[in-house]
This record gives sequence, structure tokens and C-alpha cells, in this order.
Amino acid sequence: MTVIPEATVRTRVRVPLRFGDGYSVDSELVTFHGLADGQEHLAVVLGDPDAAATPLVRLHSECLTGDVFGSARCDCGPQLREAVERIAQRGGYLLYLRQEGRGIGLYNKLDAYALQDEGYDTYAANAALGLPEDGRDYTAAAQMLAALGVDSVDLLSNNPDKAAQLRELGVPVRDRVPTGVHATPHNLRYLRAKSTGTDLSSAHDLLAGRIA
Repeated sequence: MTVIPEATVRTRVRVPLRFGDGYSVDSELVTFHGLADGQEHLAVVLGDPDAAATPLVRLHSECLTGDVFGSARCDCGPQLREAVERIAQRGGYLLYLRQEGRGIGLYNKLDAYALQDEGYDTYAANAALGLPEDGRDYTAAAQMLAALGVDSVDLLSNNPDKAAQLRELGVPVRDRVPTGVHATPHNLRYLRAKSTGTDLSSAHDLLAGRIA
């Protein structure tokens, strides 16, 4: 188990959230001092995290194109929307992590998109640019959970690497709760590549809702 440095809560502020489909919910945004990577990550507190023995937690990597502009090339925006509602119903935390493009950054992600337009899949495009398939590190997420007093989570994710990293960082993951699959004609190649990248068996699993 990796020993991580301590982070502390910096600010808490109430922010009502509204989505394009009309869904709205009250939230509390929490910022931190001392995060290991120096990034401005946020914890979004939704519902009553103390209502259940184990809060529902989603690690959501920032996606400007999907979260803000509604890009149909990925499923990030719909996943964010789904996670907010599910966590609000149960009580828990959405950690909004500044890890654009699975940790490679916005410009590199758009460079990879350009290669995808030439026929590369998500991972082959990253490799062609000399970039990792997935460069995300969840040390800051573990720090945030510790600062919030969370000692065990149910993780809203289909990505086993997130659960494995959290456990290695000392965060017990009681259960991994699957998310939905938000397929469109524009993101099917992306989702198929994502299913291969997370060692799931086939596109059938993807469309059955087993990958995110």
C-alpha cells in the first residue's frame, strides 16, 4: 500500500447545478490544499454522504469537449450527468479531476482526435503520438477522500484500474457499481477501443452496459 501525503480542505461553497435536460440538484463544491499533483481538483458533495454506510463515489476525469461542449465523440458528458443524479439519490461524492484526455491534456487529446479521423483507434492514436494509453494517477483522489473523512467507498465505474489504484493508495473499495453505456453513432469506435483497453471481452459487452 502506498503512503500518501496529507491534504486538507481549503474551501466549501454551495452551488446549485443545472443540466441541459432540466435536471437540477444542490451541491457543495470542496477545494483542497496539498494535493500531490498541484492541480485544482474538486469534490462535488451530492445528497447526504452520511445516509448510507458507504458513500457512492465517482472519479470523473475532466473532458472539456464532452462535459462542456457536448461532444458526441465520447461518452463523458452523459456519464457526468448520470453520475451526478445517481450520487445525489444515494449520497456521496463526485471527484472532478483535472486529467483531460486521460491525463494527456487537451491539445494532445485533439491531436489524437485528428489521427482517429485518419483511422487510428483511441489507443493507437496515443501510441503514435508517443503518449500513454491512460496517464491518470489517482493519488490526489485518495488524498481528497481522506481529507473528507471517507474511509470506504462504493465506486461508480466500470474501469477496474480506478478501483485497483484506490486500493493501492489505501482507500477500501467495497463494491464497484457499473455505469450505463451512452453509445451514439459518433462514439462507437471510441467505446469499442475503450472496451479493449480495459480488457473486456467484446463489443457485445460494451453495448450490454459493461464498460465505462
